[in-house]
Amino acid sequence: MANKQCFFSQNNIKHIDYKDVELLKKFLNPHARLLSRKKTGVTAKNQRKLAVAIKRARIMAILPFVTP
Repeated sequence: MANKQCFFSQNNIKHIDYKDVELLKKFLNPHARLLSRKKTGVTAKNQRKLAVAIKRARIMAILPFVTP
């Protein structure tokens, strides 16, 4: 079993922007729910930042809350 690298640390991304929809969609499942850290390999700190960014994008109507 290989350890997963944090996507954000690997790509040297310091700030997770809520306007970057394509990046945020990588961390959502087909039902538009947030994927777990175990599946994505993201660190706890970045997972919290990611959750806030996704929630902001949803409030601003950039991302859907659920998919049909």
